[in-house]
Amino acid sequence: MFVQMRKITVAEGFADQVAEQFRKPGIIEQQEGFVDLKILVKKARRGDEEVVILITWESEEHWKKWEKSDAHIAGHKQRRNEAKPEYILNVEVGHYEVKAVKQAAQPASSED
Repeated sequence: MFVQMRKITVAEGFADQVAEQFRKPGIIEQQEGFVDLKILVKKARRGDEEVVILITWESEEHWKKWEKSDAHIAGHKQRRNEAKPEYILNVEVGHYEVKAVKQAAQPASSED
């Protein structure tokens, strides 16, 4: 599996607004190899806030196919024509190969 992480630092009070943008249904959910998208909001008492978006793909090849797709490119071209909101302070992007996944152990079934 392959994960793209996007860490978005925003001004205080804007994390939920950014999270909502990623919550909306989109074309990414229909892409071959797409596994899931997680939206994380860092708990902060005050000051700048962070929103982390984790997008999981079956493979790096599936992600590359999405990145090069007409739908993905068109979406970014549309946003390039819009001014970046002032409340977005920084965006970091990273790509990760998943080496292991642990899941909760299933309780042993008891035979009566």
